[in-house]
Amino acid sequence: MELAVIGSAQKLSVSDAVFGREFSEDLVHQVVVAFRNAGRAGTKAQLTRSEVSGTTKKFKKQKGGGARHGDYRAPIFIGGGVTFAAKPRNFAQKVNRKMYRAAVCAIISELNRQDRLKVVDAFDVAEPKTKALVAKLNEMGIARPLIVTENGTDALFLAARNLPYVQVRDVRAWTRSPWSVPST
Repeated sequence: MELAVIGSAQKLSVSDAVFGREFSEDLVHQVVVAFRNAGRAGTKAQLTRSEVSGTTKKFKKQKGGGARHGDYRAPIFIGGGVTFAAKPRNFAQKVNRKMYRAAVCAIISELNRQDRLKVVDAFDVAEPKTKALVAKLNEMGIARPLIVTENGTDALFLAARNLPYVQVRDVRAWTRSPWSVPST
């Protein structure tokens, strides 16, 4: 498969295994849910009636006073414990390496089919100005880019850091991900 390079007459030859894969919505959904769950803190905590501070002394007599109660730590009283109290938990879901790679390949393939994947021979800005980067992106017709560069300058990173919808990533940083194949 070949991808067109913007600003050049040449074509970029890419693997059909990565850019020609069928889109599996279930697989992509599972990987995205696992990724989002990994970012959850899971630190929510409430007190049960046994953990609330207070006395366990019976606060009124058993008969003749209306409803029967033991202590003020019961869930029906203000300041009492929570009936089914939330406790800290881990939301992490395991995703196999092959599943993760297959999902990324499916996403890249779908972006390619929708013509949302653009390849540029060289992308850089002369000075670290956000306005210059926005003008360059508007000129190319790109709204919310993920810029992956092999030799990005500090000016590019500085120009993009104030834009909430623009992300600049270095290829070398991606190769250090836990799912990458170690080079030998």
